[in-house]
Amino acid sequence: MTIITEEARMLQDLVAKFVERELIPLEPAVLAREASGQKWAMTEEEEGPVLAKCKELGLWGLDVPESMGGANLDTVTRMLVEEEVSRTITPFEFPPDSPNLHMMMAVANDYQRERYLQPYADGTAKSGIAISEPGAGGDPAGMLTRARKDGSDWVINGRKIWVSRVPAADFIIVMARTGEGKRAEGMTAFIVEKDTPGFIIEREIKMIGGRLTYELVFDDCRVPESQVLGQLGQGYAPMQLRLNVRRLQMGARCVGMCRRAIEMMTEQAKQRVTFGVKLSERQAIQWWIADAAIKIHATRLMVLSAAEKMDRNEDVKDEASMIKVFATEMARDVLDQAMQTFGAMGMTKEMPLHLFAQQARLMRIYEGPTEVHRMAIAKRVLRRGSAF
Repeated sequence: MTIITEEARMLQDLVAKFVERELIPLEPAVLAREASGQKWAMTEEEEGPVLAKCKELGLWGLDVPESMGGANLDTVTRMLVEEEVSRTITPFEFPPDSPNLHMMMAVANDYQRERYLQPYADGTAKSGIAISEPGAGGDPAGMLTRARKDGSDWVINGRKIWVSRVPAADFIIVMARTGEGKRAEGMTAFIVEKDTPGFIIEREIKMIGGRLTYELVFDDCRVPESQVLGQLGQGYAPMQLRLNVRRLQMGARCVGMCRRAIEMMTEQAKQRVTFGVKLSERQAIQWWIADAAIKIHATRLMVLSAAEKMDRNEDVKDEASMIKVFATEMARDVLDQAMQTFGAMGMTKEMPLHLFAQQARLMRIYEGPTEVHRMAIAKRVLRRGSAF
């Protein structure tokens, strides 16, 4: 059974108050901008005071090691924080973004730790990661981007798609093949700084849920040997670590979104009257609420259990896949029923539910589509002959 310390509970309460006081009040302005076709984002005028408040409260570098100036939170506590900050549609996360942080911490050399990891941990640098390719998606065997050695440099050629945060990123972690093996063999990670010749932002792609992704082209993009992140041809394992961190994070985010949805749903059900009866007295609504509470509880337990296992440096690939499937489908159902409870109002862009629902829909695709995870889970269960 996962034990949550008193310190973790206190931090979770601090973050909950931060969300209520600093982020949720910004939602009307954020929603109005998104509804008018503008970017789903905070303005600089909004973000500045929020970041300052984060530093004042010590909500910075939460899972960064103490030796690098961070709080060195364990994964369990970090997931509780993620759950709370996901209760708002205001786009914000505590710097730095955890998955890339953990990938770099696992394999960065001394030079890379000083030049890239430390500024990233400090929140003064931003990063992205380029994995997927047109036509390949979540299948490593389909990766066509290659890097070849030319003297003391590496030259990258290929195309990546669905990459987030590109314009704001100071550097991108690019996965490319340096060998001829199939699937994971011969995959290497490279750090490519912005403005590197041959690194081209081909186009911006607008996604549902207010998200933006980008297609990138690498045209004889030359980087020095110092930009190889980790061991040559051994980039799959640290990339998988990064993906597992994100998948647990997604589970916590689904819990946070659905907690907010059920709060809104129960308030509406107790107030709204149809045909002389409150919605809260109708069995259909009661069952939606009961099922939501059960699924939220189950998802939280799955996330915290996997987080505890990750803190013990154990393999969580099974749990990460299960969370990816269960949490995103749970969020799909709960958010849809919350919108249904509000009737026509639930269909408006004046409420956060539509963005929550669209973002939950996106989660069923990125970091591995649901179908791929089900296939992976089934293969491992069939091989073992047992669930675990």
